[in-house]
Amino acid sequence: MAVLDGVFREEWGRINAALIHQTGDWDLAEECAQDAFTRALSAWDRDGVPERPGAWLTTTARNRAIDVLRRRRPSDPVELFALPSSTNLANEAERSVLMEKIRVAMQALPAEQQKSVELAFFDGLSHSEIAAKTGDPLGTVKTRIRLALLSLRKALTA
Repeated sequence: MAVLDGVFREEWGRINAALIHQTGDWDLAEECAQDAFTRALSAWDRDGVPERPGAWLTTTARNRAIDVLRRRRPSDPVELFALPSSTNLANEAERSVLMEKIRVAMQALPAEQQKSVELAFFDGLSHSEIAAKTGDPLGTVKTRIRLALLSLRKALTA
């Protein structure tokens, strides 16, 4: 696609620079920019070239970077729930107590909230991926996760 070649020459550097600035990760920026151009091949062939191709590519690359960064979240439950900075996990006994509190707090959640939190934080799925997987509306998934995190934070800081 000739249009994409021209857009590549004009926009590649800008897209990479924007992503490096936003993520601080040169490799991630290049990977996401490449992915955006790859997606453009099929999307633009199907839907036509957007009015502002550089903006389309930047947005697509930025969204991909966000997805990747979400998947890189720590899988350690201790790090997931924004505990107060005064929480000291210096020794293993304190860590064990906290892990038990997390387990109990998770079990106390309604099943739908529990499943959504597990898919988001332990499987690294985005809200839209969880909605697709569970067949629930996106707004419902977002609300479940928000309410679950509020309950978990409250239980862990009590």
